[in-house]
Amino acid sequence: MYPGKLCDVPGIRLGHAQDSDALTGVTVLLSDQPMTCGVDVRGSAPGTRETDLLKSENLVSEVNAVALCGGSAFGLDAVSGVVKYLEEQGLGMDTGFYKVPIVPGAVIFDLAIGRADVHPDFAMGYQACTAIDNDRQGLVGAGMGATVGKALGNAHAVKSGLGQASLQAGELIVSSLTVLNAFGDIYDSERHRQIAGVHDKGHFLDTVDILKEKAKEGYDAFKGRNTTLSIVATNGKLSKVQLNKVAQMAHDGYARGIDPVHTMFDGDTIFAVATGDVVCDNTLVGVLAARCIARSIANAIYAAQSAGGVQSYHEL
Repeated sequence: MYPGKLCDVPGIRLGHAQDSDALTGVTVLLSDQPMTCGVDVRGSAPGTRETDLLKSENLVSEVNAVALCGGSAFGLDAVSGVVKYLEEQGLGMDTGFYKVPIVPGAVIFDLAIGRADVHPDFAMGYQACTAIDNDRQGLVGAGMGATVGKALGNAHAVKSGLGQASLQAGELIVSSLTVLNAFGDIYDSERHRQIAGVHDKGHFLDTVDILKEKAKEGYDAFKGRNTTLSIVATNGKLSKVQLNKVAQMAHDGYARGIDPVHTMFDGDTIFAVATGDVVCDNTLVGVLAARCIARSIANAIYAAQSAGGVQSYHEL
């Protein structure tokens, strides 16, 4: 396991709620102070809420929380539970008439494992805000139903989950959290080895080779069954425009740890938040973010246990 957690950045905290039988859940990043936020969506099958607000040309620069959810499009309902919790705390953008909580969110597709008829909902989103746990990794929150290497279905996939990591350069801290639910094969980029992916009797197969064969049949079996989500956090002082660049650079970490990545069957999305305590260079933050993301990808595999009939790294 690589060291560090998302909440090594002071002033933020994580909440989780999950259904261990249905294998789905919600993870929420919270802060009592608004966080400057950017986002970069690279996959072609995203499920998101409020990400348009974070475009560089748009009005809103700060958010009160970020929600990552299972349940595919159904799971976006959980974000409303987070909004309700923040409303009760008196947190949100002051419009002059009422404070409106700003909560961008994104979902993974986890309906192929556990129960497809149970999804994160309003109540689960609210519950996640009250169940703070900054340290857990693996099968927790939105990572409950995560799997990787799905080109031949769950019987040949590997169980994944939620991973975290952080790095420090002087007073600057950059950290990441990843819910790893990728179509492709997974690599520990710093140790130069494959750690998960399509397998047959314990031996890894090559997803690209499988794609070459499946191209003759069409890709319908792959549609919408994936998506990796991440949050990058820093105590650096960065604008929304700069954080959009950090989120963009952080996708390099996906490219190091996932192959293939950003496919038509993934909705890969990275949020980047800053608390604004340390003057910093956004290029350095982006470079560290990419490395953090690659480490949190590996930790999502190392921390996971087998579930729903899908074997984990440790079992394999």
